[in-house]
Amino acid sequence: MDFAKRMNLLGTENAFEVLSEVRKLEARGQHIISFAIGEPDFDTPEHIKRASIQALHENQTHYAPSAGLAELREAIAEHVSAMRGIPASPDEVVVTSGAKPIIYYAIHALVNPGDEVIYPNPGFPIYESVVRFVGGIPVPATLLESRDFRFDMDRFSRLVTSKTKLIILNSPQNPTGGMLTATDLAAIAQLAVEHDIWVLADEIYSRIVYEGNFTSIASFPGMKERTVILDGFSKTYAMTGWRLGYGVMPTELAQLVARLVTNSDSCTNTFVQFGGIAALRGPQDAVTAMVREFRTRRDGIVETLNRIPGISCKTPSGAFYVFPNVTDACRSLGLKTGKEFQRLLLEEAGVAVLPRTAFGTPGDDEEGEYVRLSYATSRDNIEEGLARIRRIVIG
Repeated sequence: MDFAKRMNLLGTENAFEVLSEVRKLEARGQHIISFAIGEPDFDTPEHIKRASIQALHENQTHYAPSAGLAELREAIAEHVSAMRGIPASPDEVVVTSGAKPIIYYAIHALVNPGDEVIYPNPGFPIYESVVRFVGGIPVPATLLESRDFRFDMDRFSRLVTSKTKLIILNSPQNPTGGMLTATDLAAIAQLAVEHDIWVLADEIYSRIVYEGNFTSIASFPGMKERTVILDGFSKTYAMTGWRLGYGVMPTELAQLVARLVTNSDSCTNTFVQFGGIAALRGPQDAVTAMVREFRTRRDGIVETLNRIPGISCKTPSGAFYVFPNVTDACRSLGLKTGKEFQRLLLEEAGVAVLPRTAFGTPGDDEEGEYVRLSYATSRDNIEEGLARIRRIVIG
């Protein structure tokens, strides 16, 4: 059969492929400890669930505006203004079915064939995938372990050319858990203003921060008018299955993105949006408790990984991932790549992790083999999973 050639340009998210493998192995009776999927293992707070259930009872089951309910857009604008210290209005907000569509819509609305897009590497694979899909040219910027998984700003600045249309940032980061500093963001903001470049700031982990304070690049001079803020409810409020996210951007761009929503989804699920209002305007104690628990897990997993021969692990500043260097472990096991290490763990130890290559092709300036572990799973699972990894490594 003949399919559109553009489909050959579209990648995937490997976490879901590994999840599918895990489900198959579990169906065969194997007990798998999974560190693969980035999903909080907490329940959605009760007051959020009650708000959407009430909305259902009140028959809030019809179409909503493509940009989202006015009440939710107002709540988002208030939240963004307070958290990031920038003025935001409801007409700058577009509500989407999860935060990921903002990547898709923003790139479609901004990037022409031949435009260059700088994006973090390793990074969320959908960035590169969608850039290629629209005919853009992906330009990877390496996150270096030696810099706590931040950019070398001299190298970063040399990536900017007359064709650079968009810079994609993700801080706190997936997969490393690293965070860009205010100094890093200021340097990138200066480049964006000087060269008239848009920025897509993926800030989905902005509330899950352990070290330092979160800073949005949109808060720097000259940046709000050229920044698309991506955020949502999946990580902060354990609402992954609800599919509720949003983007905040200049009004003219918001109108174009809303038009893309009209042409694809029509609108975001109406009664779910009432849960979003309750999330932002209701009590935040569940978020505080979840982040506190993630910090405890982070400290434990980092300490234990660093005690396994051949593995070293930086302490992440945010999100709920660790990105250990497994180069020496691979060598001791006779493995060439982190991908082979990932397969060995899954097949021999019943432990699911993601290889470095699930987050882009390693750059020439990058050394070492890595895997990603999500600690959004129970302490018991973490303890058992790490014990299995240790047994594989030491033999």
